[in-house]
Amino acid sequence: MRMTGGSAVSAAVVLSGLLLAGCEEVTSAVDQVDAASDKAAVCTEALQIIDLNPNVSPEEVAAEAEQKAKELRDLGNQVADQTVQDTLFDIADGYLELEERKLDHLNDFSGWLQENLNDLDRLRKACF
Repeated sequence: MRMTGGSAVSAAVVLSGLLLAGCEEVTSAVDQVDAASDKAAVCTEALQIIDLNPNVSPEEVAAEAEQKAKELRDLGNQVADQTVQDTLFDIADGYLELEERKLDHLNDFSGWLQENLNDLDRLRKACF
């Protein structure tokens, strides 16, 4: 069976359309994998920065609060996942709040710690 000029052009258009659709699917899949790996990397780094535990001293946390807040904000700006980003910003805000409380001699540190442990749990759930 021999194709005429019009049939060959139509076949080429259909074939290029199929190739483009396939490329879009591949690009979308690659973007999803990249986003997931970015999310995993950000989550891993964030969990290393936060390292809260119930036995931490208020002075120890307060001494690093401003730096940790900055690092968490930077990570939040790197991740596309909105839930992870919002949670990182909330935790960063918590560290900044602690930095402000330093002036008040760390009043209610246990309340601050509990609130941030709750945010940390939210981050773990959003990450995994």
